[in-house]
Amino acid sequence: MPLIAVHVIKGHDEAYLTTLLDTIHEAMVEAFEVPDTDRYQLLSQHEPFEIRALDTGLGYTRGPNLTIIRIISKARPESAKQRLYELVADRLATALGISGDDIIISLVENSDADWSFGRGRAQFLTGEL
Repeated sequence: MPLIAVHVIKGHDEAYLTTLLDTIHEAMVEAFEVPDTDRYQLLSQHEPFEIRALDTGLGYTRGPNLTIIRIISKARPESAKQRLYELVADRLATALGISGDDIIISLVENSDADWSFGRGRAQFLTGEL
């Protein structure tokens, strides 16, 4: 936990996609101070016509490296969220040359009762985690 869904436009090779997921995970581990083994990621690739991501009037230019990241997590301090956004943008720019204009992150919060990691149990509630 957190659960991260990453959406990109088709056309990137496996090495790019692996670096993308690894980089996002590393930023999340640092910003949210979660264990490295706390990794749950989904990757979806879309045809260009399947994604519409305008600039919300901010003047951003979206390109073929558009990356939309949805994170489902327990509540985090605003400072940790802002740190995550900065780390993801900085590290994806360095690792893959992705422009900050092409990175959209949305964080959805939930609580301990909203997670089961298997065996039909709510491990945060049972004390297993």
